[in-house]
Amino acid sequence: MEEHGYVHRVKPGAPGQPILFVFHGTGGDENQFYEFGSNLLPNATIVSPRGDVAEYGAARFFKRTGEGVYDMVDLARATEKMAGFVKALAEEYKASEVIGLGYSNGANILANVLIETGDLFDQAVLMHPLIPFRPKDNAKLAGRKLLITAGERDPICPAPLTQSLADYFTRQGAGVRIEWHPGGHDLRHSEVEAVQAFLG
Repeated sequence: MEEHGYVHRVKPGAPGQPILFVFHGTGGDENQFYEFGSNLLPNATIVSPRGDVAEYGAARFFKRTGEGVYDMVDLARATEKMAGFVKALAEEYKASEVIGLGYSNGANILANVLIETGDLFDQAVLMHPLIPFRPKDNAKLAGRKLLITAGERDPICPAPLTQSLADYFTRQGAGVRIEWHPGGHDLRHSEVEAVQAFLG
C-alpha cells in the first residue's frame, strides 16, 4: 500500500507494543527485512517502506552521484520525508517505543534521520552504515540506544568511517555498541545474533 508517501508493508502489533521500522539496502524492497523484523519482535507493529528513488532500476531512499558520494540536497529531502512517515505511523499505531533497523542504504537514511531529529527513534540498529560527512551535533540523541554492525574489510563502508560514526553518536550521549565481523559488506550470523541480543 502507499500511504504517507511510501509504498510499504505493515503488520499491526499488539496494543501498547513498540513499532519497528525496517529499511532495505540498495536494490531491495519492502520485503527484504519484513519477515526478519516480524521474527525479531513478534508483538510489535512492523513497517517496511520501499525507497522512492530508482538507481538504474534499483530502489534506494535517496540519490547519490557515485559510490559513497551523496546528493546532499536529495538526502535532506528524503530525511525530512522519512521523519514525517515515521512520526505519522508511530502516532497512528500508538507505539510505546519507536525502533529502527536498516542495512546499507537503509542504514544510511536511518542514521541521517537520527542525526537530524535526535529523539524520533528510541533505539536503532545500523547494519553497515556509511555517513561520509561530518554530522552536526544534536543534544536530543542523548539516551538513545544504538547498535552498529560492520565488516572490518567492508569496501563500501570503510571501518574508519564506521568507527567515526560510532564515536559521533557516543559524543552526543547515545549508548552505542559495535559488532564487527572480519568480512566485507555481507551480513553475517554474528550480526543477526547481536541484533537479537540488542532488541531482546
